[in-house]
Amino acid sequence: MKLRLLLSTSILVLMSCNEKSKSKEKEAVAPEKSVSVEGSEPFNEELVQFETLSINPVFEGTGTNTWDQKIRERGYILKEGGTYHMWYTGLQPGGAALALGYATSPDGMVWSSYADNPIFNESWTEDMMVLKVGATYHMFAEGKDDIAHRLTSVDRIHWVDHGPLDIRTSDGVPLSEGPYGTPTAWYENNSWYLFYERNDLGIWLATSEDLGVWTNVQDDPVITMGPETYDQYGVAVNQIVKHKGWYYAYYHGTAFEDWREWSTNVAASKDLVHWKKYDQNPIMGENRSSGILVPEGDMFRLYTMHDKVEVHFPKNASAQ
Repeated sequence: MKLRLLLSTSILVLMSCNEKSKSKEKEAVAPEKSVSVEGSEPFNEELVQFETLSINPVFEGTGTNTWDQKIRERGYILKEGGTYHMWYTGLQPGGAALALGYATSPDGMVWSSYADNPIFNESWTEDMMVLKVGATYHMFAEGKDDIAHRLTSVDRIHWVDHGPLDIRTSDGVPLSEGPYGTPTAWYENNSWYLFYERNDLGIWLATSEDLGVWTNVQDDPVITMGPETYDQYGVAVNQIVKHKGWYYAYYHGTAFEDWREWSTNVAASKDLVHWKKYDQNPIMGENRSSGILVPEGDMFRLYTMHDKVEVHFPKNASAQ
C-alpha cells in the first residue's frame, strides 16, 4: 500500500512538472505565434490610421501626348535629409516601352519633375522600389512580361540594368516559366530578402548573399490570398518596414476576380516568414493601392501610388 501511494505521488509530481514545463514552453513560443508584445497590439495607430486631405492628388500624369501621359503601377518615394525623391513609371497609350521618371519635393506635396525625364528607357521598367545600401541605390522593378530585374545608381538619376533576377526554388532549381513580379527587397545583417508574386496569386520570399542567385526560403507563399474577402483574388507586397522590433509588409490586395479595384493592407511578422494580417484591413480602399510609408518625424505619411500619387496623413494630424 505504501509502495502504491509512493508511486502515485511520484506520478502526480511528474505530471505536474510536465504540465509546468509545457506551460512554460507555450509561454516561450507565444510571442513568435502571436502579433502581441506584452499584451499590446503591434499595429500601432501611426502605422495603420490615416486620413486623406483635399490637397490630393499631389502628382499624376501630364494628361497630354507625352511619355508620361499617365503613371501606372507602383512608384516609390525615399526621403533623404530634407528632400523627398520619387521614381515613377510613365505610360503613353500606344507609345514606346514603359520608361522611368524622377521627381523631387521639399515637402512631399509640391513636386518638380526632373528636366531631362525620362531618366531611364533602355529597358521596360515599372512597378519599382528603391533601397539604398551604402552609397548605392538598388532598384527592383518589373520588366516586360512581369519578369523582375535589378538596376543600380549612385546618383538616383543614372541607372544600370543588371538583368532579370535569378530566382530558384528551395532545392536550387530555377523557377518554372512565367512571371515573377512586384519585387520588394529588404537588406539586413549582410543578407538580402526578396518578396515577389506570381500572377498576384501569392507572395513568396527568397534570399541571397550576393545579389546573384535568390533561393526560396520555402516553396509555398509566405503571404497567401484570403481567406479574407479584401484580398481573396490577388496580393503583392509594396514595401517592408521595420518598426519597434516588428516587420510590416504593406501590400495591395483585391476583392474582385477581374482585379478592377485594389486596396492597401498591412501584415506583421517577427521573422519575415510568418505573417499575420491586420484584422481591420484594408487601411485604404477605393483603388488607393501601392501604398508606401515614408517617415515624418515620429510619425509616418502614407503615399498611394497608382494610378496617381496621393498623400495620407496620420489621423488627427495636419499637414505641416
